[in-house]
Amino acid sequence: MMSSRNRLPGYESVAATGHEQRVAEHIELVHRIAHHLMARLPASVQVDDLIQAGMIGLLEAARQFEGGQGATFATYAGIRIRGAMIDELRRCDWTPRSVHRNSRKIAEAIQAVEAREGRAARGSEVAEVLEVPIDEYYAMLQDHAGAHLFALDDLGGTDGDADRVVEGQEASPARAMEAGAFREELAAALGDLPERERLVLSLYYIEELNLREIGAVLGVTESRVSQIRSQAVIRLRARMGSWLEDGEALQLF
Repeated sequence: MMSSRNRLPGYESVAATGHEQRVAEHIELVHRIAHHLMARLPASVQVDDLIQAGMIGLLEAARQFEGGQGATFATYAGIRIRGAMIDELRRCDWTPRSVHRNSRKIAEAIQAVEAREGRAARGSEVAEVLEVPIDEYYAMLQDHAGAHLFALDDLGGTDGDADRVVEGQEASPARAMEAGAFREELAAALGDLPERERLVLSLYYIEELNLREIGAVLGVTESRVSQIRSQAVIRLRARMGSWLEDGEALQLF
């Protein structure tokens, strides 16, 4: 039985439909996902807020899950829980408008340099286009690092619509083809990143190392790793611009 502190509005309706045990059995999953995300978030974010949002995602998963669709409830619920937490973080966006504005300027500068040179833009070249000292450019990247914690997830849309990513929940043939084309272009853009940026993204998003651990691997400071990651993500956004302007493309996952 769930303790009273874990009860949320709507809990009674879930229990009434016979899903109380399923919810109770996966409370630990909510806590696990919340603490995993906290490792990448600033201290201003409270883990209890993530858990609250995650519990709502778990309740929704319990209501909507249909067995026999090729995915376990834990898989389905994990996507809903994480999506609910990320949606809450986006809703409470603490980022100043100037940071978003500077990120767009960096992306435009990267596009301009790469169109002119036919290769990956160097930081010094981007700073020159922006007409700022290189140290100021690095500071802009550092600001971006705290503002776009889930940038690669954003490139593929939100996690909230779990029905599109859980096995057995198929999109229409046209949407499936478009999703395949998006994945191919994203994979090509990732493969064309400078080696160090590609390595940082791999260690951070796939191996799930934190910035300090990546810095130890590369022999650089944690702040430098943060700057490299931000530049890589903005570079990807610049190269995937046509997809990001298409609202439909962002809802394929």
